[in-house]
Amino acid sequence: MSSIDLTGRAAVVTGSGRGLGLAYAHALAAHGASVVVNDVDAAVAEAAAKSITGAGGTAVAEVVAVGTTQAADRLVARAVDEFGRLDVLVTNAGILRDKVLWKMTDDDFDAVVTTHLKGTFTCARAAAVRMREQGEGGSLILVGSPAGQRGNFGQTNYAAAKAGIAAMARTWSMELARANITVNAIVPVAATAMTETIPAFAPYIEAMRNGEPLPDFLRKGEGFGTPEDCAALVPFLASEAARGVTGQCVGIGGDKVALWSHPQEVRAAYADGGWTPDSLAAAWPTSVGAEPQTVGIPAPKLPEVS
Repeated sequence: MSSIDLTGRAAVVTGSGRGLGLAYAHALAAHGASVVVNDVDAAVAEAAAKSITGAGGTAVAEVVAVGTTQAADRLVARAVDEFGRLDVLVTNAGILRDKVLWKMTDDDFDAVVTTHLKGTFTCARAAAVRMREQGEGGSLILVGSPAGQRGNFGQTNYAAAKAGIAAMARTWSMELARANITVNAIVPVAATAMTETIPAFAPYIEAMRNGEPLPDFLRKGEGFGTPEDCAALVPFLASEAARGVTGQCVGIGGDKVALWSHPQEVRAAYADGGWTPDSLAAAWPTSVGAEPQTVGIPAPKLPEVS
């Protein structure tokens, strides 16, 4: 028997028709929560809900594209209409439109930011209103990405949205503290349609699909595994066991769980009376600029082939 019991609680998981979102929905249902599954494809959403009910859980499907206030209100209303309440929101819905800066169009940028960033904002706002009305607290679990923590080549729109989501988690954790609503961002790393396009991962993902386990250097060294490996974090953060956890960015994948640091000053220098361009140029190499911060998601450290 698990000590994580979500019986009597209701959750909405956006973008939960497949992949990570579906894994989150299954994990919540397995620990007793009733779940509103969401996808833009009706057949996919219904299949996801049936997979949960078939496993003994409780779920309904709501087909709507996340991003607008109307969509957010529909999702919250569906939870309240079906289950009488809303206790957990997981903002997983997202799309990709990867291009380098000089090739990215307004539509590429707007579509990704609307789904990820505005979708998280509108859904969280609607959920927060309902949870505050209920007066019993709740959990907002926002889905971030390593790209939002470190940037990633070709993902201006996605990285910016995910960085914004991390900032919103920190902000909302303060704003909603008095209402006993926790707000955290999770940073999952898993074998998905996106990561299988990375050449270093592709052969291992293919082998996994053929029944072979992922090697330890991926599961432990890279914190890379299956969507189900990432899902455990969601019912934990939604439970009473994590009632004191808020405003955090938590990474999970494979056999690894990690706490991401918040941006902070790492080195400082001072000049009496303030700085000039010349004094900055002179001091930079040996003071604040001596150890510049790295950018981008580090490439996987593959084992050497003998």
